[in-house]
Amino acid sequence: MAVFWTKQPAPIPSATFIFIFFFFAPCDLAILHNLKVSPSEFIGSVRKVRDVLQNVTSTLKSEFNNVKSVFSLSDAIFACLELLDLSADELSWSISAVESPQGKHNSTGNLSSDLSTWLSAVLANTDTCMEGFEGASGSVKDLISNEIKEATWLLQKLVNHIVSDHFRRDKVPSWVEPLLQRKTMRADAVVAGDGSGDFTRVMDAVNAAPEYSMRHFVIHIKKGLYTEKVEIKKNKWNLVMIGEGMDATVISGNLSRTENLTTFRTATFAVNGRGFIATDISFKNTAGPERNQAVALRSDSDLSVFHRCGIFGYQDSLYAHSLRQFYRECKISGTVDFIFGHASAVFQNCTILVKKGLPGQKNTITAQGETCPSQSSGFSIQFSNISADYDLLPSVNSTSTYLGRPWKKYSRAVFMQSYMSEVLRPEGWLEWNGSLYLDTLYFGEYKNYGPGARVDKRVKWAGYHVINDSSQAYNFTVANLILGDLWLPSTGVTYTPGFGV
Repeated sequence: MAVFWTKQPAPIPSATFIFIFFFFAPCDLAILHNLKVSPSEFIGSVRKVRDVLQNVTSTLKSEFNNVKSVFSLSDAIFACLELLDLSADELSWSISAVESPQGKHNSTGNLSSDLSTWLSAVLANTDTCMEGFEGASGSVKDLISNEIKEATWLLQKLVNHIVSDHFRRDKVPSWVEPLLQRKTMRADAVVAGDGSGDFTRVMDAVNAAPEYSMRHFVIHIKKGLYTEKVEIKKNKWNLVMIGEGMDATVISGNLSRTENLTTFRTATFAVNGRGFIATDISFKNTAGPERNQAVALRSDSDLSVFHRCGIFGYQDSLYAHSLRQFYRECKISGTVDFIFGHASAVFQNCTILVKKGLPGQKNTITAQGETCPSQSSGFSIQFSNISADYDLLPSVNSTSTYLGRPWKKYSRAVFMQSYMSEVLRPEGWLEWNGSLYLDTLYFGEYKNYGPGARVDKRVKWAGYHVINDSSQAYNFTVANLILGDLWLPSTGVTYTPGFGV
């Protein structure tokens, strides 16, 4: 059925797009069962991390004026300050969830998963902060490195104090069902480049959205090319962006590392606010392979969904930076590490296209970045199609392409029930630097098919697994890795919790 948009936007089906957070209230006893230490000791440690990172923030702010003329360094500080600001919220969420177990925490309701996710995000933020100073001149990195190390040590101890909980719910609680039965909801803002909407720029519509909203704010983006950098700040919760098709509604940019930006800051589209949903939109970075890292989409949005979205670039196209994310029926293209980050992310029914890069360049699809041994973040690619893009087809036999490589010590990535074309090398996976991380990573394959799916010539690393046991593969399903049964039903987006039929 066609949807027509006027100055008073027509209703659109909410069953497909509506998003709210679940509120569960675990009892005090459950809190004790979720932690190996007392709640007061746990909270005290979280506050200690917060204090340490506040000191880092103060140091960086005082140094910023001294390095304004050195763009690469000032940008690294700017990115780090943003990451530490995100961390402050994630630490506050953790304190609130333990202090007030009957309160509303805007989460899944699974305390173990929530705490682990939020604290892991802080670890990712500090790691990314320090990476931004690599290769930069000056002593700023030295000024903050000891406090960052202290925070990392405290965070890893905190994660070890959380008891793993495999709690799951197979259906949406009955009290949520009336919301799902609502027939329509209206767009709150319409973006149209031709002036027929409320705004001509996407960023203007984002700025008009309320802060910390507990209800969805729907932005309809009409077909067109929007050449702009979009940044959705942490205070913009529950934004829903609806385009008119990934080939019709396109947000494009071309920032890259060659402009002395951190990789974190090159994103064409960046979202931090909780509960973000995008559907029928494409995000592009057109910098090209010769300009190295150039992010099309970066997400730090917990419980976020990307549905029928295009994510197009070359190196580092998709930066799934942190927290819990779900991608359904998306098309993702790139060359080197083009799906990377620290997040727990599941990709279902996606088309993953490997492009032609620089001469002699090796292509790697994933580079997941878990840094903590007791954490369980990772990438899961399921029911998807891994193939060569049109520009690589003529040279597919002379270009080496791999499923992934270990960016960090505990990198985790699994491909399940997916089609793999001849684009892949028989070894399947590529080392990062010699034997580095090969014993501590977790890479796996489960019931894939196609000419590139044979595992008899795969790498023989200790951390690589041909998974034959479904109970092991279950760890990487929507239901387990991102606890999708607890929050995806309220989005209306189709998903498969387990292995399907």
